[in-house]
Amino acid sequence: MKTHLNLATRDLAASVEFYQTLLASQPVKQHDDYALFITDDPGLELALTLDRGATASSDVHYGIAVEDAGLVDEAARRLQTAGFPIDVENDEVCCYARQNKVWASDPEGRRWETYYVIEETERRMGEKACNCPESLCESVGCCR
Repeated sequence: MKTHLNLATRDLAASVEFYQTLLASQPVKQHDDYALFITDDPGLELALTLDRGATASSDVHYGIAVEDAGLVDEAARRLQTAGFPIDVENDEVCCYARQNKVWASDPEGRRWETYYVIEETERRMGEKACNCPESLCESVGCCR
């Protein structure tokens, strides 16, 4: 089973570059106005559609759950090496779980987290009012 997402983008080439890095995968189909990624891990079919008027919603974020903490570090290295700004959180309580995660944004501003759950918790957030990097608090919804 795979989840299918279709995301509009104003800059298809930049979006392809971002998702190649995020997913560590090449598109299986690519045209001037469309690209398709199909990955088994995560189970995803991601279509990118060129739309010069595309805008991303700021009230959502997307995530990739990984089964090994080292994969968060690997994603952070890949994104940083490719020149994408990242925010890293280690051993933070958010959404009733202690997690390690790395955040990055696609060219439209969609926030993606790659995260590893260390353990489940009874608290939604840690001691701080918000565990997300300050620049993410409003967009990721974890701090509301």
